[in-house]
Amino acid sequence: MADAKILRIYLDAAELARAEAGEFNIVNRIATAFRSQGIRVELRRNSAAERMKSAARRGFSLFMMDDPFHPRALTLRRAYFYPFWRIEASAKRWEWEIAKACFDPGAIDRQAAKTWCDAWRKRLFETAADRPDRRGLVYVPLQGVLLERRSFQSISPMGMIEAVLTHDPDRKVVVGFHPNEIYAPEETEAVAALAARHPRLRISTEPMPQLLANCDYVVTQNSSVALSGYFFHKPAVLFARIDFHHIAADAGRMGTEAAFWAVTRNSPDFDSYLYWFLKLTAINGGSDLAERQILDTVRRRGWQV
Repeated sequence: MADAKILRIYLDAAELARAEAGEFNIVNRIATAFRSQGIRVELRRNSAAERMKSAARRGFSLFMMDDPFHPRALTLRRAYFYPFWRIEASAKRWEWEIAKACFDPGAIDRQAAKTWCDAWRKRLFETAADRPDRRGLVYVPLQGVLLERRSFQSISPMGMIEAVLTHDPDRKVVVGFHPNEIYAPEETEAVAALAARHPRLRISTEPMPQLLANCDYVVTQNSSVALSGYFFHKPAVLFARIDFHHIAADAGRMGTEAAFWAVTRNSPDFDSYLYWFLKLTAINGGSDLAERQILDTVRRRGWQV
C-alpha cells in the first residue's frame, strides 16, 4: 500500500506554539520541502501516546529527538549549533550516519574551511576564541548521572575524573557542573570529596568559553563542550559514544592510557573537521539549499517522497 501523502511533525508545547506561529525556522523549511512534493504537513502535540498512534497511521512521522520506532518515522535533532540540524533513523547520536562516516581531511579545501570557521568562531564565541592559550589545565565538563556507568559509556563520570588525575599527573584539573542538570547530594559530595583529596582538582563556575580558551584539552563523556572546543583548537578525550568522535582521542576504542597519550601529541585539522561535520554534512536551516538537503536526507533514510 502506498504511503499517504502526509507528514506529521510531533513537537513539545513550546516548539508547537513556535511552529504554529511560523517562528520555528527548521519546521518551516521542512514543511516547504514536503509541500513542494505534494505532501500535506500536519503539526501534532508530542506525547508518548501520540507517538504510539503514529505507527498505525498512514503517512510519515517526524519526532523531535524521540526514538523513531517504526519504519515511517524519523527523528529531528539540532546538530549542536543553530541553524544546523540532522534527520536520522535513530535517536542515538552514535548511530547516526555522520558517526559512521569517515572523515578525510585531505578531501577538504583548507582555506574554505578556515574562512568558514573564522566566521563561525566570531558568531558563536565573539572574541573568546581569538587568542586561545594553554595554561596547563584540563577542562572536564560534566553531564548527568555521575556515579553510574551507562551503556554508552566506557567508565562512569566519577571514574573519568579519577582517570584524568591518574593519567595526567602534572596539569591542574577543572571540573564544571552542567548548568541544566539537577545533581543528587551524593553526586556533588563525591566530587567535592575527590577535590579535597587532590589539590590539583577544583570545581569551577567560570563560563565555558573562558575555560575552553585557557585549557590544554577537554575530557568528557560526550558533552558538546568538546565540539565547541574544536573552535578553540583544543583536542578532546571522550569516554562515551557520540557522533563527533572522529578527531577525538576515544578512550572507549583506544583504551584510557592510549587516549591520554594521544591527546597532547596529535594535531587534528580542527577547522576542516568542523567544516565537514557542520557545513558539508548537516542540514543548514538558514541556507537556500535547506529544502533540497531535507529531501535528499529523508530519501537516503528510505522515505519515498
